[in-house]
Amino acid sequence: MREDRSEVTTSLQRPATSPSKSRSGMPYDSFEWQQEPPNNGVPRSVWTRTHRRLSRWHRPYTAILVVLDLLSAMLASSLAVTFIEQAGSGFQGREEVFYAVAFAALPLGWLVILWGHGSYDRRYLGLGSEEFKRVVRAFVTVVASVSLLAFGTKTELSRVTIAYVTTASLIFILFCRYSARQILHVARRKTGHGAHRMILMGTLPEALEVYTAVTRSPAAGLIPVAIHITDGFAASRGIETPVPVYAARDVLTLVREVGADTIAVCGSASAEPGELRRLAWQLEGTGVDLVVAPQLTDIAGPRVHIRPIEGLPLLHVEEPTLSGPGWLAKNLLDRVAAFFGLLLLSPVLAVIAIGIRMSDPGPVFFRQPRVGHEGRTFRVWKFRTMYVDAEERKASLEELNDSDGMLFKMKNDPRIFSFGNKLRATSLDELPQLINVLKGEMSLVGPRPLPADDGDYLGDVRRRLLVRPGITGLWQVSGRSDLSWDEAVRLDLYYVDNWSLTYDLSILWRTIGVVLKRKGAY
Repeated sequence: MREDRSEVTTSLQRPATSPSKSRSGMPYDSFEWQQEPPNNGVPRSVWTRTHRRLSRWHRPYTAILVVLDLLSAMLASSLAVTFIEQAGSGFQGREEVFYAVAFAALPLGWLVILWGHGSYDRRYLGLGSEEFKRVVRAFVTVVASVSLLAFGTKTELSRVTIAYVTTASLIFILFCRYSARQILHVARRKTGHGAHRMILMGTLPEALEVYTAVTRSPAAGLIPVAIHITDGFAASRGIETPVPVYAARDVLTLVREVGADTIAVCGSASAEPGELRRLAWQLEGTGVDLVVAPQLTDIAGPRVHIRPIEGLPLLHVEEPTLSGPGWLAKNLLDRVAAFFGLLLLSPVLAVIAIGIRMSDPGPVFFRQPRVGHEGRTFRVWKFRTMYVDAEERKASLEELNDSDGMLFKMKNDPRIFSFGNKLRATSLDELPQLINVLKGEMSLVGPRPLPADDGDYLGDVRRRLLVRPGITGLWQVSGRSDLSWDEAVRLDLYYVDNWSLTYDLSILWRTIGVVLKRKGAY
């Protein structure tokens, strides 16, 4: 590949021009280039490789996880021993064997099984649910192994004791890993440590799309530092970019200059057959990671499967699952939770109703037509937070609308009375929508229901109607009213395309934190 050291001058920041300058002042602790790497596909032995992986944040992080997992298993064993002693069951003269198994064999067995299930694999650390899923699978394996060993050695073990020590270990391990992940996220957001510095390769539109996707979440630890375009400088002329843009450069030389450790191939990076394979050969033994970002940025992993056919890896995208046992479980969970929620919260609802009547004479509830599942119209239940003449005053405030979409939003809406402001800040005005959930018109989690008089829901927006609207959703836990209309629609469509019961539970959990922080509520 011919080297061209020219660069696009419309970039918002100047690129580094030498290795020494590129490493100075960077909050990045894992870049280390040891020598000029080979650029061919000569096989290398993993035991004799001289180039260590450039991104090494996962090594101390994994060591910390190993220590935490070991301490968690030992703490669970200690609690089990205390439980047995208090129960007065004793060890029948086998105290040494019991202690050896409880405080040595079982914790070490946890580590081995966790490692065997890939829970220390750096690909799953720091983001997503795969790490926790592998811990749960390891838990099942530990329970099965202990049970089989007890049966094979004819050892009399209490089922309660086995359940107690394994379940406690699982809870402690998950808690410690979740806490470690939160600390890692804070470090990534504030200092940039523990992150991957990426070069995006592809056409400029594809690279910018991937840039937008990976920078939405700083906690993911993906920091694009340069774009290597494959369609020439003419494609980027007159376009401002958030990172420097290069073309016709030797990839490894560029990696060394900007201090990157990962190359992300975006979409159709090259039309030339075999170029991606040759790039992978070129990176062998260099310590540089290679990832491929296909044009599926809003499709979640469970829907994407690789199906190799005669050496050709095909990405098969499954249809969204909007029916079946999982969907039935979601409906059942909605109805049961709504029923008990209304029952338990009835005193709170009564107090809120009294507060509304004392703040402004008029009805307690505000019922407005909204568009629901498959375009059916229903009336949403909400506590009234505005004066009774709010709809008549809306026309005079249209020019002050803070929203760029189908909803009318104002940060300091004069139509909202004082008690109504408090209800909106705490989202308590949404509680009566449990009635809609109980009637089957809404769900606990889903896209927010939009007014019925704001358009025909054409184009992409209409896809929101494939599922029932929700009291909370991905839009609410990702910024609420602070988001642009396009971003809100993108999040709602992502939910529709990637729905799962586990995802619903995750959004419900995140809703608690968003409500307590009162972020984006007005």
